[in-house]
Amino acid sequence: MKIVFLGPPGAGKGTQAVDLALEFGIAHISTGDMLRAEIKAGTELGKLAQSYIDAGNLVPDEVAVDIIRHRLKKDDAKNGYILDGFPRTVPQAEMLEEMLKDMGTALDRAIYLEASEEVIIERLSGRRICRECGKIYHTTNMPSRSPGICDLCGGETYQRPDDQPDAIRQRLQVYQEKTADLIQWYADRDLLTTVAADIAREDTYKELSELFEQLK
Repeated sequence: MKIVFLGPPGAGKGTQAVDLALEFGIAHISTGDMLRAEIKAGTELGKLAQSYIDAGNLVPDEVAVDIIRHRLKKDDAKNGYILDGFPRTVPQAEMLEEMLKDMGTALDRAIYLEASEEVIIERLSGRRICRECGKIYHTTNMPSRSPGICDLCGGETYQRPDDQPDAIRQRLQVYQEKTADLIQWYADRDLLTTVAADIAREDTYKELSELFEQLK
């Protein structure tokens, strides 16, 4: 089972992917986490990626694809995986398709988690993150026991600058501009399934779980 998760920030891609990966015994591959892991491990790819970051540049698509190729060869990805955070553009999707073809495989499904702007703003603007351990809270849905203090380590929780409503709207605009063609690209290949992600988290998970059962 080889899946790509698509969707705007705040749609719940990472949260749903973690739970689904555990249920179905496949790997959750977050490209952001993967990049940080390569850099932390000091691999050649990690060093190359760090050189771009240090220069204030984005990591080129070619480097990102090489990191993904390296990650997909690990044992935990042999039973399948969920790619979360890549591709974000049509050129990236084309590179991913070609890479998988070289590996003798292909995606089974691209799942688009669709959520309204109103719901996303409510979700992201309420997000709080611990400065020490990184645990994520929500002022309404999952608050810490003491406001501003992490339940796990006692660290300070804070709101990311890009989780302010105006910044969220800008992020969503950029997302739509970059990914509208990507959604259609997967639809044209009969690989796209759209799942509502602005309903209760459990309801979205139920629909995703049933879809994964069909893809097994």
